[in-house]
Amino acid sequence: MKITSARFIGCAVDLEDCPPSSLPEFAFVGRSNVGKSSLVNMLAEVKGLAKTSGTPGKTKLINFFRINDHWTLVDLPGYGFAKVSKAKQAEFNQQVSGYLTGRENLKQVFALLDSQLEPLDTDLAFIDWLQQCEIPYSIIFTKTDRSADNKVISHEVQLLKALEDYGLKPNEIFKCSAKTKRGRGAIINWIEGQSPKKPKKKAGKPIQLGWMKK
Repeated sequence: MKITSARFIGCAVDLEDCPPSSLPEFAFVGRSNVGKSSLVNMLAEVKGLAKTSGTPGKTKLINFFRINDHWTLVDLPGYGFAKVSKAKQAEFNQQVSGYLTGRENLKQVFALLDSQLEPLDTDLAFIDWLQQCEIPYSIIFTKTDRSADNKVISHEVQLLKALEDYGLKPNEIFKCSAKTKRGRGAIINWIEGQSPKKPKKKAGKPIQLGWMKK
């Protein structure tokens, strides 16, 4: 898939505030500071489309980006160690869960995990919740350029073991780097495979000019 247009179309506090849309939506979510906004910009190939920051918890709203006027990329608030009160964190989580369980045109959730870290209980608990809610999901290993390949592979092996232990079955597992664009093609092509095909324009019936010869 070649992305020819990517634009911000709005943000929302919760499910009720989401912009109306019939296009398929693909949501990206993960712990704070997992590299989500950088990944969004890399996938769309638009620098600054999603606001990035070194401060965890920068994304506080549900953000919608229209891609090729064919599908919507949704950047969700992170969970985890954002520098806000526990009450505020709980509010974020309620907003996210309301969208994830109530948005009818949501087709897939991409759960982002930091490849520099061993599988964390918070990530596994969130993935387990997705599966219990029967929400289709895949996993993206982020920041693979920041660690040696053997470290990334080791953490991936640990993740696969943890998923098996918990009985978790993601649709796909991607390894990605916003810096090197590793994994971009695989993710975009996978999304394209899940999106409805654009109807082809039917060729018009040829005009019969036989009457001109009469």
